[in-house]
Amino acid sequence: QVQITESGGGLVQPGGSLRLSCAASGATFSINAMGWYRQAPGKQRDMVAIVSTDGTTNYSNSVKGRFTISRDNAKNTVYLQMNSLKPEDTSVYYCNVDRYGGPEYAVWGQGTQVAVSS
Repeated sequence: QVQITESGGGLVQPGGSLRLSCAASGATFSINAMGWYRQAPGKQRDMVAIVSTDGTTNYSNSVKGRFTISRDNAKNTVYLQMNSLKPEDTSVYYCNVDRYGGPEYAVWGQGTQVAVSS
C-alpha cells in the first residue's frame, strides 16, 4: 500500500507564492511518476505538473514559467512551487502517485485547497 500526505495549501494574494508538498509512504518501491493535478468547482481534474523518476518534468501550459515541480526520491516526496499565483489558480490540488503496473495502481491524495484572492 502507498499512502499520501499533502500539505502546503492555503490562502494567498494574487502574485504571491505557495509551496505544496506530497509525501508518499508504504510500498514506495512501486512509485513511478509523481505529479500534481487540480480541480476547480464544476470543472474536470486537470494535470498541472508531472515529474518522472529521473527528474524529467512536464507542465500544463497554463502554469509554465510560474510553477516548478521537483521530487526527492530519498524522501519519496514531490513538491510544487507556485509563484506569481493568479485567481484562476484557485482550486483543490491533488497529489498523484503513479505506480509500476499501470494506471489502475495510481494513488491520489485527499486534496489541498489553494485559494488566490485579495
